[in-house]
Amino acid sequence: MPWKGKLERLDQFKYRIPQDYKPGMRVEGIIYASEALLPDIVSEDAPEQVANVACLPGIVKASLAMPDIHWGYGFPIGGVAAFEVKEGVISPGGVGYDINCGVRLLTTTLHKLDLKDKLEKLVRRMASNVPSGVGSEGKIRVSRAEMDALLCYGARWAVEKGYGHKEDLEAIESYGEMPGADPGKVSHRAKERGYSQVGSLGAGNHFLEVQEVVEIYDKALAEAFGIKDVGQITILIHTGSRGLGHQVCSDYIEVMQQAVRKYGISLPDRQLACAPVKSDEGQAYLQAMRSATNFAWANRQLITHWVREAVVSVFNLSERELGLQVVYDVAHNVAKIEEHEVDGKKMTLCIHRKGATRAFPAGNPELPERYRKVGQPVLIPGDMGRCSYVLVGTELAMKETFGSTCHGAGRVKSRSQAKREIRPQELLAELQKKGILVQAASRETLVEEAPDAYKDVTQVVEAVAGAGISRKVAKMQPLGVIKG
Repeated sequence: MPWKGKLERLDQFKYRIPQDYKPGMRVEGIIYASEALLPDIVSEDAPEQVANVACLPGIVKASLAMPDIHWGYGFPIGGVAAFEVKEGVISPGGVGYDINCGVRLLTTTLHKLDLKDKLEKLVRRMASNVPSGVGSEGKIRVSRAEMDALLCYGARWAVEKGYGHKEDLEAIESYGEMPGADPGKVSHRAKERGYSQVGSLGAGNHFLEVQEVVEIYDKALAEAFGIKDVGQITILIHTGSRGLGHQVCSDYIEVMQQAVRKYGISLPDRQLACAPVKSDEGQAYLQAMRSATNFAWANRQLITHWVREAVVSVFNLSERELGLQVVYDVAHNVAKIEEHEVDGKKMTLCIHRKGATRAFPAGNPELPERYRKVGQPVLIPGDMGRCSYVLVGTELAMKETFGSTCHGAGRVKSRSQAKREIRPQELLAELQKKGILVQAASRETLVEEAPDAYKDVTQVVEAVAGAGISRKVAKMQPLGVIKG
């Protein structure tokens, strides 16, 4: 149903839902978008979710939404909200079911010409080396003790087991290990779902993608990120915490529904179930969410190792000769405790980023040494028929969006609508015409993830770049795509 609410244009890339739009709003709503994207944004009730989030206790500044905003559980996907730690709340709906769904980019020394006769072999080898699809199981099994260590130490656990290198950890948000995790707060059911899924891609919009750099906007920044020239081959990995993260979210939504009654919290939507950050329930969810976040980083680390093995075997060169360096790994479904300045005052906040990516500028102490002088790489995947982008964080993002930006293209068609309207054979022919090789677990997955089911990621990126909350660095185009 199209949204009929009040939306005021502030400038070319920013719209406001005024605080008086509905009773209970504690702050205004701000949506970053271009005029071209607005019809898709208001075609459903996602802006109403922005207004609903503005009603939550302890929210500061504004309820924010990125240009890839679309309908989600409680919070919109593409939503960002910050809450005072002392008096604010934390909500599983503000993180999402796929905790730490995120993206990792690898660079290589390969050029597009090197793939001329080997692309199909590479795609098939990667697909066989990395388990994917609904119910897919990983190639390793972990014991109960190992699972607890994995949930505590994330990507470091994987590296210490021999899956990758210490340098990889320096190119991951939070170094691939979110402190404060407590595996004891993760249910037995969640762990059971995770045991067999460690090191698997999953299904839905998760993918492995072999890409070609097609445009460089800032040569110095691109080189700092390991992107040297047009034609260079990169590899993008997109997946999250699998069934474990989903179960953590389900478990704590139930906990929060009871907490809402216990603490007398009034909600415009029961899907916004939450608890005070400082409460026992809030702390337990944070500890479980951090554990699931670490699971996802371990998962992407294992997949990185198997992708590297696949590339090495196809080209019969060493990993060093092939490059295969991690540029960065960013989470886009997470809540983090961070220090930010609001109205000239430093505050400790619980930042919810749901379908939104951290975008910190140069000089931020949370960035690894290699990026401290240039800023954080921001990875924005598109759909399998268009392109993806590398951006960099900005000072304006820190001032306006708590150091946040978009996370991808954003859906415009539900999976069921895509299945009704898109024919697999026509889609495959269209992708083949563009020179894109696709390997999908099923035709159903293929049509659900068709380019027409998504906004044009270029329009989304132009909106955040136009708003100044990210800067463009490079653009990549898919050559080979593996869909779970």
